[in-house]
Amino acid sequence: MPDQNSCDVLIIGSGAAGLATALRLSPRLKIHLISKGRLYEGSTRYAQGGVSAVLDPRDSTASHAEDTIQAGAGLCDPEVVRMTVERAPKAIGWLIDEGVQFTRDDVNNNASGYHLTREGGHSHRRIIHAADATGRAIEDTLIARLEETHRIEFFEDHLALDIIREPGRPNGRCVGAYVFDRREHRVKVFRAKAVVLATGGAGKVYLYTSNPDVSTGDGIAMAWRAGCRVGNMEFIQFHPTCLYHPKAKSFLITEAVRGEGGRLLLPDGSRFMHNFDARGELAPRDIVARAIDHEMKRLGADCVYLDISYKSPDFVRQHFPTVYERCLEFGYDMAREPIPVVPAVHYLCGGVVTDTSARTDVEGLYAVGETAFTGLHGANRMASNSLLECLVFGEAAVEHIDSYIDGIPPPPELPEWDESRVTDSDEEVVVAHNWDELRRFMWDYVGIVRTTKRLQRAQHRVELLQREIDEYYGNFRVTNDLIELRNLMLVAALIIESALGRKESRGLHFTADHPDTDTDHPPRNTILGHSPDGAWPTGTTVRQARS
Repeated sequence: MPDQNSCDVLIIGSGAAGLATALRLSPRLKIHLISKGRLYEGSTRYAQGGVSAVLDPRDSTASHAEDTIQAGAGLCDPEVVRMTVERAPKAIGWLIDEGVQFTRDDVNNNASGYHLTREGGHSHRRIIHAADATGRAIEDTLIARLEETHRIEFFEDHLALDIIREPGRPNGRCVGAYVFDRREHRVKVFRAKAVVLATGGAGKVYLYTSNPDVSTGDGIAMAWRAGCRVGNMEFIQFHPTCLYHPKAKSFLITEAVRGEGGRLLLPDGSRFMHNFDARGELAPRDIVARAIDHEMKRLGADCVYLDISYKSPDFVRQHFPTVYERCLEFGYDMAREPIPVVPAVHYLCGGVVTDTSARTDVEGLYAVGETAFTGLHGANRMASNSLLECLVFGEAAVEHIDSYIDGIPPPPELPEWDESRVTDSDEEVVVAHNWDELRRFMWDYVGIVRTTKRLQRAQHRVELLQREIDEYYGNFRVTNDLIELRNLMLVAALIIESALGRKESRGLHFTADHPDTDTDHPPRNTILGHSPDGAWPTGTTVRQARS
């Protein structure tokens, strides 16, 4: 039998959630961390804005919680919100202790000593940031710290394929994962006492997204196949302002540009956001994205414009150096002219159902970050609460793992991946065509504004493609593209089913057939689970707290 990689904790994903979890685990534990690409290739690296936390005495955790709950449109879990905002200052302190260089404020005598900005949905300045490249600063620092410890083994270019549960036990605990080595083109077995999913979101299920290419919903799909429930998959956040340019690949223009006074303009130069919300450009992202979508469709325009050029050039270059330089590469000087922007898929508010210790329905399996549905974001994530969630729930997972893992026996030898009845494919074009079709119909039919008819069309198409991919998967050796496409097909099906089950408009889910929010019944989350015979889904229910 080939050697099987064995450890105490297997972490799948190398963004903020995975790195923070790995760095906080006890030094006595053997930890393996796998990354689909290079360690630096996750969504965290592209997070520009910052991390929300109450660091100013004029602010309060009660206000942070209230803003979060208001943005969440009635679906935030108050207990989870309270836990997260109360732990936020400590999480920022931990990052500072680890060496993250946040932008200082030497002008306004801020009590925290750091420059705090304000973003959509926030009633105070509470976004701590490292210029406009906060994600990069956090990721670079945490990776450097992990490399200094010499106690964590990294496996780059490894794509997790499926979770392994105890053989012979239908409800057995998680004991590892099958992992595809992208360099050697073979499947390996990783054994572990505990597995943490930190694989990020699923932006690549849509044609236009601010997410990197690795965001293919792998953790959500693996958890579902392992028997976990998923929640609130219909709530897809479209970032309102991504650079509009054929070669920009949906480069995100940070929310902080609007937080510092950036104005949204129509092609004729007129402002329009106050026609949709009294908060104007500082309204939550779902409102801003729908307003832009409405105006583009009304006018037949390819884009709208974001203008902060009325500020001094020094202000623009100092506050947004990364965005400024990137825009210059595409021929736009944001210090002197408005820049063209459009909405693009940015964040998935739903995911694998977890409790406040990041536990999933499968014993020994955890989910942290965008992969998870914790109850923090509700129907709409408030700006800069995402990195915060990674830090807080990474710590919560560590606390639980450290409390029990010494009593767990080492995982047994596990069955190797069976390729005895498959062959190499000579039809890779099938994968490429299906990938393209999926992303296009998701954009057309399951986008910012939905209808029942569009969703039913999308459901019919995804069912046909799933059958085709399942047949392909059963007959040919796995490849990177096939694994990702299989996961995206499943995630798309979960999104569509969730959207069809919500007969109202709420937060990020807007359907023209039910444009009003249901006020006759208590707000409910959408939870999809497995029926006893293995069929899915069980439909929409009120989210139940895990015992």
